Amino acid sequence: MLIDLLQLEPPEGTGSGDCRRLFHGRGHAYPGLEHINVDWLPPVALITLYREEARERVAELADALLARLPACRSVQVQYRCRHKAPVERLRGEVIEEFVVEEDGLKYAIRLGPTQNSGLFLDMRSGRRWVRENAAGKRVLNLFAYTCAFSVAAIAGDAAGVVNFDLSKAALARGRENHRLNGHDLGRVRFEGVDILKSFSRIRKHGPYDLLICDPPRLQRGSVDIRRDYPKILRRLAHFMASQSRLLLCLNAPDLDDAFLLDTMATECPDYRIVERLPTPEIFREAMPERGLKVMSFKREDE
Repeated sequence: MLIDLLQLEPPEGTGSGDCRRLFHGRGHAYPGLEHINVDWLPPVALITLYREEARERVAELADALLARLPACRSVQVQYRCRHKAPVERLRGEVIEEFVVEEDGLKYAIRLGPTQNSGLFLDMRSGRRWVRENAAGKRVLNLFAYTCAFSVAAIAGDAAGVVNFDLSKAALARGRENHRLNGHDLGRVRFEGVDILKSFSRIRKHGPYDLLICDPPRLQRGSVDIRRDYPKILRRLAHFMASQSRLLLCLNAPDLDDAFLLDTMATECPDYRIVERLPTPEIFREAMPERGLKVMSFKREDE
């Protein structure tokens, strides 16, 4: 039963009050449960359905979450299988806007108005890497969304961060995230523009010592990762410093490690891969090559 597969105890290195995934069915490692994810966003337990599920089974899962998570005040379900991905309260309080913590940092969460809540839990290792490698660096955060990487960079004592994203609303939430953590906003810029049409603007604020690039797989009218990732990487020489670091993210089941590695070899031969960051164990994939890919690179001449 799914209830028995829930990872209710926080894994090693995770605070007891931290947000985290409790069950990851989308990795296809649990036959028959591929359409279900369960997240713990204290004080909310969120069930996400990618196809319809029997009402009684969802209710049973909601009851179990409310009973087994002492701090749980609300159990909600998001129907990603329905138009506009609506969210419904199943048990407990109506809670739509709240703040979660991860590794001592705060992030604003909003359930309902948009498809995504504001924080991608599978990118925890990436945020930790940025925090550990940002000290004194000028950071460029492309496809910044709600600026979680930027929060991690400033927490890691970055000299400054420039966030680029097409969505001004997402960047406004990023500003809120920095405020939640008491950060000096004088060290953070927010640029709400189309990245692929704004390379001169990106260059204007450079050069940068650390690049974070986490593009969407496909964004209608804006981004196609297969077509556009190479366009971005071939311009690195125009705005990156001579001893720069890169954190490149690829969340596309149809593209494997070779896509990033081959693109880097073609467009940026002066960089070499340092490591492939681990994805949290809970995000188990039946076919690992289809899962999230996060790699760090540096120049070979360092």
